[in-house]
Amino acid sequence: MGYDYALVHLTYTLPPAALLTLLYAPLCTKLDLYEIGFLITIAVTSTIPWDSYLIRTNIWSYPPSVVLGPKIFDIPIEEVFFFVIQTFNTTLLYLILSKPVLHSVHLFKEAKGTREGQKWKYIKLMGQLAFALTFKKGIDYVRAEGKQTYLGLIFVWAAPFLWMLWSLAYQFLVRLPLTSTLVPIVVPTLYLWVVDTLALKRGTWVIESGTKTGITLWPGLEIEEAVFFLFTNCLIVFGLVAFDNAVAVLNTFPAHFPSVPTLPSPALLVRALLVPASTYDGDGIVALQQSVQRLKAKSRSFYLASSTFQGRLRIDLTILYSFCRLADDLIDNAKDAAEAKQWVSKLKTFVDLSYSEDEKKPDGSLVKANDKNQGQATLFAVRNFPDDVVLTLLLLPTQRLDKEPLCELLKGFEMDLAFTQSNLSGPIKTESDLDTYGARVAGTVALLCIQLVMYHYPGTSEVKAKRLMASGHDMGIALQYTNIARDLAVDATESKRCYVPPGWLKKEKLTPESFVNGLKSGTPDEFFLKKLGAIRGRLLERSFGLYDKSRGAIEELPREARAPMRVAVESYMQIARELRRPGFMAQAGRATVPKWKRIWVGWRALLGPVKR
Repeated sequence: MGYDYALVHLTYTLPPAALLTLLYAPLCTKLDLYEIGFLITIAVTSTIPWDSYLIRTNIWSYPPSVVLGPKIFDIPIEEVFFFVIQTFNTTLLYLILSKPVLHSVHLFKEAKGTREGQKWKYIKLMGQLAFALTFKKGIDYVRAEGKQTYLGLIFVWAAPFLWMLWSLAYQFLVRLPLTSTLVPIVVPTLYLWVVDTLALKRGTWVIESGTKTGITLWPGLEIEEAVFFLFTNCLIVFGLVAFDNAVAVLNTFPAHFPSVPTLPSPALLVRALLVPASTYDGDGIVALQQSVQRLKAKSRSFYLASSTFQGRLRIDLTILYSFCRLADDLIDNAKDAAEAKQWVSKLKTFVDLSYSEDEKKPDGSLVKANDKNQGQATLFAVRNFPDDVVLTLLLLPTQRLDKEPLCELLKGFEMDLAFTQSNLSGPIKTESDLDTYGARVAGTVALLCIQLVMYHYPGTSEVKAKRLMASGHDMGIALQYTNIARDLAVDATESKRCYVPPGWLKKEKLTPESFVNGLKSGTPDEFFLKKLGAIRGRLLERSFGLYDKSRGAIEELPREARAPMRVAVESYMQIARELRRPGFMAQAGRATVPKWKRIWVGWRALLGPVKR
């Protein structure tokens, strides 16, 4: 009896497990726990027979003086725990690196008879051939019963699993970012190579000389051990990718899977993986890809926050926010006011077509609006909007959203059109007007987000739902005040708009014209900067006032959406905190939050309510 192997865990495997657990705990969901347990169960049950055989045939051994004594099928308990802890650590690293990724956008429709479809067919076959040849080589090594026996047993054991996982999830294994595939393989493998080198030198475990090649990757590390840890980490990551591929299929294609349980059964996961890629909704995938790219470019705070939402809710929120961004861009990027008005009119028509009321046939049967007008809305969108906009419009989850907030949002865009060269303050005459504007362009979006939360996580009473939506509406206005405070210079120089109520300007002895001209000058004097600071401070005071009033409602949301919504709000309010930071250069116009700080703010928000 000895403690050397146990000390390996205490020194090398448990500390990384503790650190990774600490980092990932705020992000962890029920599905993540299910995935971790699922992978560990498969890893342990598939490795025990193979490892037990190696020990019983004296290919490797553990001196009695280095292990505690208890065994499972001749395997020391410390070795069985190694299967668990390696899988746990590699899985957590994978989950941390994959959390920002919306897996649905990495699916791909393999249209039969196309060059792209043929390419994927060859990619799949090449991977299958590589693993089949590895298996064949392993059999040859084992039959030879020489110094390559151990290496052959590794090939024979690992290659069939890798072949199967590749066959099921080759798309994801190729299309996912390298941070989700290569990094969680390479980093744990390099680390375990070092651990294994130290353990072999100490004699914690021993490989019998007659069954190993004698080749070392570096002094002290047998090539067989290097291959073993590489293959085991490949198996873990391939399994994780296959799991996430299945979940992505379940979440992305309601036509195939109308409802998805929180914890899909293994049978359902396999069913999802077996759905032919040729039957995927290619337009839906492209719409999601366009939406994600739009958010990455235009809404970094929301893109970060969206990664903390789950499943179909995350997809719906991504499409909704992308719709808001594209509508804003169509209007802001119009060549003139007339074209901008046309875009607002077209968006109104599209919304009206999407929400037309049900009608009755002469025989009394009901024609559902979605069935009757889907074609009309689709045709209108195709004929009147750019190609990179159409698919997002068609994927907008109107059946889960009320029409009124969308109409109010378009009224907010109409308010923007009231700003002209000769009317810099546009429709903003009072603080009440500014509240109305904020309610229309941001309060509506918050309402729609909460409606989606209520749809995907039902059970909230009607009274409570109304209260939550009212608070969300106020929070949206708070975020818009922050947005205005951030973009004062940008709005003045690029859009020639002044969202500051004239009464606020008058208090600082400014007019809309002098305010805009001062911001456009590029080098405002100290006197103007002081006035600008006072105006920005007033906008932020209003923002934080509404934020303080509304943020408590976040804790009443369904548990699954509570922390993610906190992240969404706090990520944006951090911009307001940056604007309040002493030394902020007001003339820079737009405050930015460093990426590391956005991640820190999001992680802290996941832990619980943030103190102001």
